[in-house]
Amino acid sequence: MHKFFVPAAGILADKIIIEDREQTHHIKNVLKLKVGEKVAVFDGSGNEYNCVIRELKNKIYLNIEKKIPADNSPEKVKLTIACAIPKKAKIDDIIDKLVQLGVSRIIPLMTERVVVKLDKPKEALRYERWKKIALSAAKQCKRNSLVVIEPVKDFKDLIKQSREFDLKLIPHLLGDRQSLKEILAGSEASNILVLIGPEGDFSEREVSLAIAAGFIPVTLGDLVLRVDTAAIAAASFIRLYAHH
Repeated sequence: MHKFFVPAAGILADKIIIEDREQTHHIKNVLKLKVGEKVAVFDGSGNEYNCVIRELKNKIYLNIEKKIPADNSPEKVKLTIACAIPKKAKIDDIIDKLVQLGVSRIIPLMTERVVVKLDKPKEALRYERWKKIALSAAKQCKRNSLVVIEPVKDFKDLIKQSREFDLKLIPHLLGDRQSLKEILAGSEASNILVLIGPEGDFSEREVSLAIAAGFIPVTLGDLVLRVDTAAIAAASFIRLYAHH
């Protein structure tokens, strides 16, 4: 069954209205769905709706057959990954994989050694693309809640705004570091932030700044990982071992 995202404003008591042009075009002209066919809708807040297509016009009207409410039991762990923007288009793949791994929030990060330079118009365009990638990944892995994709943030600004997290980790390559496993084994943290550095790692100054703000230096193993591999490895390990 095909699945679509509709914000809460388009969901009424017994029907759903799809107005987004890109999505209506996809339904009518790409998927070629017909009146009477069944589809699923999610609202980004965890609710899912089993529907049947009623009308296919400029807007698409669906009748709701069944609502599957969100599971409101609290998440064991909310995981935020702040990842330095790597060269080429790897950040797109990183966002896609992190959404599939159940990350709650993703922050593209500018650090001292990030090579990519974005002007404001280019940054805005990429931000819109990142949100679309996250939405597509959520549909693909049948995730009913939307991942928060934040605009690009400067490293120093993120450090200043990191008080909300009860466990803050900075993997890097040098100096005294602990293993993720030993930190998670003794932690009851439910709101975790992990910083992922660029090619060339964080600078010494950045590591010192993070440690002064309560971040714990950690190692991801003996090998030097690429940015995308490090982000996926950290997210996978934390999702698997936190509170287990």
